[in-house]
Amino acid sequence: MNVLSVRKMYEMKIQDYDFSLPPELIAQFPIGKRTGGRMLYLNGRNDSLHDAMFADLPQYLQSGDVMVFNDTRVIKARLFGIKDSGGKIEVMVERIIDEHSVLALIRASHPLRKSSRLILAGIISATVLGREHDFYILRFDHKDTVFKLLEQYGNLPLPPYIPREVTQEDEVRYQTVYARECGAVAAPTAGLHFDELMLSKIREMGVVITYVTLHVGAGTFQPVKVKNIIDHKMHKEIFHVPEETVKAIQLAKTSGGRVLAVGTTSLRALESAARAGDGKLIPCSGNTDIFITPGYRLHVAERLLTNFHLPCSTLLMLVSAFGGRENIGRAYQHAVDKCYRFLSYGDAMLIEKKI
Repeated sequence: MNVLSVRKMYEMKIQDYDFSLPPELIAQFPIGKRTGGRMLYLNGRNDSLHDAMFADLPQYLQSGDVMVFNDTRVIKARLFGIKDSGGKIEVMVERIIDEHSVLALIRASHPLRKSSRLILAGIISATVLGREHDFYILRFDHKDTVFKLLEQYGNLPLPPYIPREVTQEDEVRYQTVYARECGAVAAPTAGLHFDELMLSKIREMGVVITYVTLHVGAGTFQPVKVKNIIDHKMHKEIFHVPEETVKAIQLAKTSGGRVLAVGTTSLRALESAARAGDGKLIPCSGNTDIFITPGYRLHVAERLLTNFHLPCSTLLMLVSAFGGRENIGRAYQHAVDKCYRFLSYGDAMLIEKKI
């Protein structure tokens, strides 16, 4: 079979992941109580849908199951400033490279040149060292570390589909209650539904709670601009799957427990570690640009908890790979018809993997 035949076999059109999302269904504020949202259950094994509340989640769990959470913590990644010429700029940190350097998207009236000087937040001097595709490499010329400077002078980076000022409530609610590893510029939003009481209840049931880290980058919001999605290139993100998580999953799989990935980022971290192990989950750290689409063979989780995603997004393609494209299309139409709340502050969806 020639290359063109193979390409045509796996060709997936971007329009296959389009749907009409009424703007009023995009949640702009968190619901009153973390666990107070709704949850749509999709059983990919028999293609059934069931409307539930997120508070019902323990009813879908059993002793011996493993839940895998992403413990990344959102940093205050947005900075405002000026160029040395006086023009206004907005810097969105994508990744912290070292104590004094970052990879960042920069919004400016004109592209910046190497060695350009910036003043951020009125106090931080920064130098453009170069570019990597859409991103700039910046060096912060300050005695304090990047982490410290961002915490002191940065702004919480709400997603572009929440076009409003950050509130004190966002400072708390756009962060999971178990966040500990600083580095994300967007929250692992499936985890936003959990409070300490829910986590305690799940542990008391005999469900094992374990963690991975994937520092979500600004690339998660980048649109797919190609007609055939296999041509899309993902931005790299830092991930870590520790040995204790691998052992917990291995034990569950040998004793009849099920693995539930809490969020697409947890699933991507697990699959990245499995890819490094040629299909076998292994402890692993590094960069991942894994792109999960229908046809991808999933190795680790049998279940996925996630929010509802944008049309034509890589996240919608991932959940379509997990639950089946037709199932997901039907579920999303149901969610629109029933006025579920979409995206970061929206409702949840529990998916059983399509066999």
